Amino acid sequence: MIHDPVAQADRLLTAGRVGDAVSLIEQHAQSGSVDAVFRLAMWTLAGSPVRRDVPVARKLLRQAASLGSPDAALVEIALTANGSGAPADWAYARALLDKAAETDTIAAAHRTLLDSMALADDGAPADSVRAQTIGKNPDVRHIARLFTQEECLHIAQCAADMLQPATVADPQTGRNVANPVRTSDGAVIGPTRETLVVQALNRRLAAVTGTDWRQGEALSVLRYRPGQQFRPHIDALPGTNNQRIRTVLVYLNEGFAGGATYFVNNALRVTPRVGDAIIFDNVRADGSIDPMTQHAGEPVTNGVKWLATRWIRARSFSVWNGPESAA
Repeated sequence: MIHDPVAQADRLLTAGRVGDAVSLIEQHAQSGSVDAVFRLAMWTLAGSPVRRDVPVARKLLRQAASLGSPDAALVEIALTANGSGAPADWAYARALLDKAAETDTIAAAHRTLLDSMALADDGAPADSVRAQTIGKNPDVRHIARLFTQEECLHIAQCAADMLQPATVADPQTGRNVANPVRTSDGAVIGPTRETLVVQALNRRLAAVTGTDWRQGEALSVLRYRPGQQFRPHIDALPGTNNQRIRTVLVYLNEGFAGGATYFVNNALRVTPRVGDAIIFDNVRADGSIDPMTQHAGEPVTNGVKWLATRWIRARSFSVWNGPESAA
């Protein structure tokens, strides 16, 4: 008798027996194993080792959540709010969270943090916030304490277990090697990890930049240890049909030394403070890349710096098919 079908399926995958692994999980999912149903749902979302089908994955997540999986419930909540596999439905996602919070401490913590926010019915901020211009050529806008300390901590916690050293592909070998420009550790909070708190904050970033939240890439989190930095660069991308028109940086902590954001052209240096945000456009009025936006994350000399980045594209896109694809 197989007591842990998921562990057995993992061993089969490692051995290259993909078909056997899939058959095993499907069999136990049909028998009502909550772990097998959840694993099949996540495989169906990932598109490996089975074909990706987000609507089907949503149904499997609903089944797993109904069987008592708190992890499945959290993923279902995230996908319901961000419109994966069905139109985005914030109200239903919030109802699912309220239900999950009755038995799950993590969901309850998310609900408590959401309750502290002033939100409209669609998760957008109920109150408007105005940015202050602090630099010209490039124009850099600043918002003090856009995020609370608790909200910043939530973002860092969402990304902490995914942090990896920054790498780029070696053009000669194709292997991933250390990124010579960015030496920090980074992670992306993708659609299955977007708690309602993260999504509410993404909607806040959309509001302060005058854009739709569907234009934003997944929130990227960077951690800089002493000596790590992001050398001068621009955020716009060459050869894209859906340009990164705008960047928002949110400083998630303070109490470290160094680590300022430095704009090369106008010698503007921004000292990080927890919850503060800066906004700047990466393109000119005609849509061409603006080289004046070159900026750097200066080396951290003591302590650890945490930063969240939201790159905003020219138009909405599919989170599953990439920013070149229409939503």
